[in-house]
Amino acid sequence: MAQQRIVVVGGGFAGYHTVQQLVRTVGTDEVEIVLINPTDYFLYLPLLPEVASGILDPRAVSVPLPGAFPGVRFVLGEVTSIDPHRQQLSYVDPEAQPGSLSFDRVVVAAGSVNKLLPIPGVATHGKGFRGIPEALYFRDHVTRQLELAAATNDQQERDARCTFVVVGAGYTGTEVAAQGPTFTSMLAERHPELANQRIRWLLLDVAPRVLPGLDRRLSRTADNVLRKRGVEVMPETSISEASESGVHLRDGQFVPTRSLVWCVGVRPDPLVESLGLETRQGRLVVNQQLSVPGQPHVFACGDAAAVPDDRNPGEVTPMTAQHAVRQGKIVAQNVAASLEQRPLTNYHARDLGFVVDLGARQAAANPLHVPLSGLPAKLVTRGYHLMAMPGNRTRVAVDWMLDATTSRQLVQLGLVRSGTVPLDTASPELPNLRTEEESEQEPTQS
Repeated sequence: MAQQRIVVVGGGFAGYHTVQQLVRTVGTDEVEIVLINPTDYFLYLPLLPEVASGILDPRAVSVPLPGAFPGVRFVLGEVTSIDPHRQQLSYVDPEAQPGSLSFDRVVVAAGSVNKLLPIPGVATHGKGFRGIPEALYFRDHVTRQLELAAATNDQQERDARCTFVVVGAGYTGTEVAAQGPTFTSMLAERHPELANQRIRWLLLDVAPRVLPGLDRRLSRTADNVLRKRGVEVMPETSISEASESGVHLRDGQFVPTRSLVWCVGVRPDPLVESLGLETRQGRLVVNQQLSVPGQPHVFACGDAAAVPDDRNPGEVTPMTAQHAVRQGKIVAQNVAASLEQRPLTNYHARDLGFVVDLGARQAAANPLHVPLSGLPAKLVTRGYHLMAMPGNRTRVAVDWMLDATTSRQLVQLGLVRSGTVPLDTASPELPNLRTEEESEQEPTQS
């Protein structure tokens, strides 16, 4: 092959494994591989709830991209447009400086952003859970609410500050709600004023049960754990409006709160629909070889791609981490094959099971479709995460050990302010704050 350039757009689950496989498949001597991403790290998002609750250091779930792949060129920026006909893309760096790159092949692995619903006040008063800034803000915010609650003599204000509403009972919402009560109990123990104070955690979802996409046995396991910890699980419930003082539920109730955590899922990155190519549910239409029909230079995978699900004809694969990882590997092989004019490989969907960490010694898992709960599920869940992480395994294991043997450092760091973590992560005014993740309701799947 002559010197050619492959550009991978996005460094999340799909993009990271695309680049990793490209390095193994084509090397970097005859082909230039370029990875462009808004942040200089790959985020292992399944463990973000443990960052938010003070168990893990944020650096433990962040794998640096520069230098991760010898010979690969890393570009810090966010792609704003791709012209498949001219084989060129444009991007903007974190300081709003524009740039452009030509390509012989491009892999669109731009991931997803928060899914917003037209509910008044949500975009203003809700906070998402899509990246490290949100997790650090959440940790500070919860700590601050308990400290302010202890400082006030107004019981109504104290009750509102000690009430936390999580909307969305998918993977992330369930894990946040599961970790929350232990975290707030630790915080409250430091304040004698809160000795008899009720601390409420509410988990809402329009679905009839938590973890609606999982086996009912796993859903029941998670539901039981949540309720034993005092979480008010409210299925078939949603909010109609959010304000600074609380949230209105669709059944007419008003819940005074200063904390609204939005975990209803994700939608494909808006970059996909701006390409002018065929989309399905906001995802770029590709064939089973993960290439765009009629555009031999363009490939896509992960949340950005509507990949045919050969197990369910007419359907596309779910937006999950396990699909993103395997699609990244296949698309790398097919990009290399297309440069060498070799036959391409079909992507075959497989479901290897799920893991959901419920905090303490609890989890729900079905590795290879064997349902587990309690300590066995916890061991499987943590073992899976250590194997799935592309780096920092020792850091994570050490943090878990320290959490089991020492007390957590519960302080406000003040590193992230509310205005820097907008719920609309696709806002054009804040392009560098978008983060990627490869799952429908966060990538807690094996």
